Amino acid sequence: MPNIPMEELLGKTGSIYKLVILASKRAVELNAGAGKLIEASPYLKLSTIALEEIRQGKVKIKKKAEEKKK
Repeated sequence: MPNIPMEELLGKTGSIYKLVILASKRAVELNAGAGKLIEASPYLKLSTIALEEIRQGKVKIKKKAEEKKK
């Protein structure tokens, strides 16, 4: 299993809770048949692929409209 530094992932989301939600939602999308945004071995777990996509900046959190206005 590839080692993905936690500090690097937290820098992308700002919170461990946001990271967990984002990674789990992306893994569910991948499981439902969504295309991978990175080159990855077919033997990697979907959760690992989701975390690597987040690390590379391919997947980001959408902010709510009201947060954008502030």
